[in-house]
Amino acid sequence: MSGTRYREIEVTGSPFEMGRQIGEAAREEVRGFADIALERVNKSVSVPVERAMGVARDCIPYVERYAPHMLDEMRGTSESSGVSLDDLMMLQIRNQLQAEADSGCTSFSLTAPAGHGNIVGQNWDNDPGLNPYTIVLTRRPEGKPAILNITQAGIIAYIGLNSEGIGLCLNTLPAPSRPVGVPHYFTVRGIYETATMEDAVQAVRGARRAIPANIILSTPQGPADLEVTLENVHVIRDDGVGLVTHTNHCEHPELAHNNDVFPELIQSGGRKIRIQKLFNEMERPFAIESLKAALSDHEDHPTSICRHPNDHPTTGYWATTFSVIIETDAGRMHVSKNNPCQNPYETYLLN
Repeated sequence: MSGTRYREIEVTGSPFEMGRQIGEAAREEVRGFADIALERVNKSVSVPVERAMGVARDCIPYVERYAPHMLDEMRGTSESSGVSLDDLMMLQIRNQLQAEADSGCTSFSLTAPAGHGNIVGQNWDNDPGLNPYTIVLTRRPEGKPAILNITQAGIIAYIGLNSEGIGLCLNTLPAPSRPVGVPHYFTVRGIYETATMEDAVQAVRGARRAIPANIILSTPQGPADLEVTLENVHVIRDDGVGLVTHTNHCEHPELAHNNDVFPELIQSGGRKIRIQKLFNEMERPFAIESLKAALSDHEDHPTSICRHPNDHPTTGYWATTFSVIIETDAGRMHVSKNNPCQNPYETYLLN
């Protein structure tokens, strides 16, 4: 396996059987991630283990009501990996433990670039310490769409695409939260079980959510951005231009007041202006190489679109841990391990 390529795992079958296969194939990654997850959270904020595990246990009944089959998958992973269900749930609720979010990302969704069909992509700016536990995982569940994710082992769903033409990237969205509810990654998995934008929105609305989040989508109905709060899912469409961009602040008019209440996350406003400018200057139809260049941009370095470590006391260790460009119609995902300015994009296939 190339040093620039993530390990690939494929699982099939019932929820419990898929979970069991994940626990067997990624046992070391699941165990390692569970061992260090709270430690990495505590790089930003101090959270006692008793509180973290209490939140994890309190969220289980909410998941049971929202999607019991997802909990069955986690039980399978627990059985085969030797990591307790509570510890696996702690991996899902890490971003419920912090007053501020745990990552700052720059993302886009666009339609029909250079004949490649719909595309969604982003830089995932986070803790590089999570890289050893990151895998590319294909799930082929019984009676549901197949899913290709780049994810930390043990997470129920993350960035990627499904076999129905839904592609998905994630951004932190500072807004009010609550301690317990359905963790964010379960609603992400709910989206992957749909085939249309309307059903994707309903999959999120159907959960009693614990935290806000931004979900940018590529769908058969076009690009869209979902600014998700505890009360609602606010949909931002492309207004006919075939492009939506997002960073880490609220853009829907009904949510703009949150930007005055919550601290700006690593120059979100500047990154939004920059990514939009790069697209405005980009030749159309957009080409994959042009998208890679935009995600490698260093304007306002080191808090640029392509983020590098700096001396900020709490978020200086964050960097672009991976960069991803997803061709949803083609079932392809291009991923750069670490900064795309320094590493090539490797291609992973769902079909």
